[in-house]
Amino acid sequence: MTIGVISDTHGLLRLEAREALRGCELILHAGDVGTPEVLRELKLIAPVVAVRGNVDVEVWAKRLHATELAESAGKSFYILHRIADLDLKPKAAGIAAVIFGHSHQPVIEWRDGVLFFNPGSAGPRRFSLPVTLGKIEIVKGELRPEIIQLL
Repeated sequence: MTIGVISDTHGLLRLEAREALRGCELILHAGDVGTPEVLRELKLIAPVVAVRGNVDVEVWAKRLHATELAESAGKSFYILHRIADLDLKPKAAGIAAVIFGHSHQPVIEWRDGVLFFNPGSAGPRRFSLPVTLGKIEIVKGELRPEIIQLL
């Protein structure tokens, strides 16, 4: 099982991002989608679970929640935009991974056996930060995260 993880597209879904996500069975978008077209394009690749980010303020974005819980291959993924808004204890809640964005900085970190994963930003380049997205492969119940640099 391969899960694509993307964030901070800000209305731009690059060809490189679409190509990197091909073959994923599920895509998690950690907010700052920017436009509904981004979600429509991602849904052509795989089912999408997305949350609202701080730039997602237009009418179309009202259908997105601030947090989501996605299940895949027996694992729970808690998705939110800003990690500072995390209001639960992931391990106690049975969460395998916390997926977040906002900072545009990729992060793979394990805290108390829980994966904290920020795929970075796949949208317009910000400052000198890389343009990235992520994938999480689930192999025999184990999460194997990776960051993929697009540009």
